[in-house]
Amino acid sequence: MNQNEKAKAFGALHRKGDPVVLYNIWDAGTAKAVADAGAKALATGSWSVAAAHGYADGEKLPMSVLVETAKSITAAVDLPLSVDFEGAYSAEAESAAANVAKLVEVGAIGINFEDQVLGGDGLYPIERQAARIRAIREMAERKNIPFFINARTDLFLAESDLSKHAGLVDEAIERGKAYAAAGGSGFFVPGLIDPALIEKICAASPLPVNIMMRTGARDVKALARLGVGRVSYGPGPYRSIMEKLKQEAAAIYSPL
Repeated sequence: MNQNEKAKAFGALHRKGDPVVLYNIWDAGTAKAVADAGAKALATGSWSVAAAHGYADGEKLPMSVLVETAKSITAAVDLPLSVDFEGAYSAEAESAAANVAKLVEVGAIGINFEDQVLGGDGLYPIERQAARIRAIREMAERKNIPFFINARTDLFLAESDLSKHAGLVDEAIERGKAYAAAGGSGFFVPGLIDPALIEKICAASPLPVNIMMRTGARDVKALARLGVGRVSYGPGPYRSIMEKLKQEAAAIYSPL
C-alpha cells in the first residue's frame, strides 16, 4: 500500500463496537515483532519511545529523534503507522502543523495529539485546541492525505481520583464534539476506566472513542460492547518487556 492507501485503511479499522487493537511499540524491532504477531496497524507510545532512548515522557525526547524513529519503523514494516506526538512540540497551531508534516514526510499516517499544556498547567481552552487540530487537518488536506488525528483529552488522566471522573464527562463530550468539528478523526480518553462513563462518551461522541488499557480496565470484548472503536496499551508493553529483561538479567548476575 502507498501512504494514502494506508491512511484510508487505518481509518477504516476504527469501528464502533469492533475496535482496532493497537499494542504500542517503540522502535523498528518491536514494530516487526507486533506485525508478525498479526497486527493490522502500528502505533507508538510516547512514554515508551522516550524511555527507550533514555528520556522522560512529556516532549523531553528531541523531536528529531522521534521523527527518525518513525522513519525507521515505516521503512521496516509495511503497515499503517500512527505516532504518539504528544502536543506536536509546539503550543502554536501553525508550527504544530509544520511539525506534524515532518511525520507525514517519513510515512506516518496518523498521530495522537493531546490537549494538556506541556510544560505548563492544565489543558488548552477548547477553542484553542480546536484551532491547533484545524491547522493540522488543513496541512494534511494540502498534502492530500486522509491523516488520522486521534484527538486526546487529558481530563481523566490528570484526575487521579476516579470518583471525580463522572463530573468530567460533560466537558469531555464537549471537547470531543469540538475536536471532531475541527477535523479530528478519533477521540482518545486515557485514564477513563468506568464502563458506564465509557459507554456514555461512546454514545455521545461523533468520533470513534479510544480507550487505553490500564489496571482496572475491561478486556477488549467488554470495551467493544460499550461502543469503543479503538483500544491501545500505552506504556504497558514497554514496562512488561523491561521487567522481563530485568528478571532474566538478575537471574544471570545473581550470585550462585
